[in-house]
Amino acid sequence: MKKIALAASLALMVGSSAAIAHGDKPGYATHATGGYVITNGSGECWKTPNWTADYVAPECGGEVAAEAAPQYITEDVTKTYALYFDFDSTVVGRVSNIVDYINSQQTLKSVDLVGHADPLGDAGYNFGLSQRRADAVAAKLVEGGVAADKIMTSAMGENAPVANCTGSGAQLIACLRPDRRVDVTVNSSVGKIVYE
Repeated sequence: MKKIALAASLALMVGSSAAIAHGDKPGYATHATGGYVITNGSGECWKTPNWTADYVAPECGGEVAAEAAPQYITEDVTKTYALYFDFDSTVVGRVSNIVDYINSQQTLKSVDLVGHADPLGDAGYNFGLSQRRADAVAAKLVEGGVAADKIMTSAMGENAPVANCTGSGAQLIACLRPDRRVDVTVNSSVGKIVYE
């Protein structure tokens, strides 16, 4: 009789140890094959010596983590263009790509136009020329449907050159083309939903 009781006890212990695992629920004894938390006859979860109050399994009274609520955020977007001009000219080339971009923006904040001139000639004249270039670009953008109240113009004259040229005549004029420009900066914002 004692041998049967001993054999039954050993079988129970072996069966119990096979059933106890720690799985993905730290601090709790879990069933080795099902992964569920083992409970006693009163329904209380069996805790291991590694149990801490930092993690309470949902089936043992812990709260299920709520999904993060989506948030609507806006991001500032800046895009720049350069429009180049012939010598002593305010004739604006094609701006349809700029107009299309501006009109595609969710929220247009501003369009900043800064006119420039090359250093050939009188500095005062070049300052006025650079302002006329910025104004000519503004008029073209408004023609394309851009709101006039979003456009700001300014002039730099010959004070912000980018070309480094030597020589004279037609060769110098051609080399200085990058200085005869209007810098276009489109400031807008775009909204999007993020989950954190």
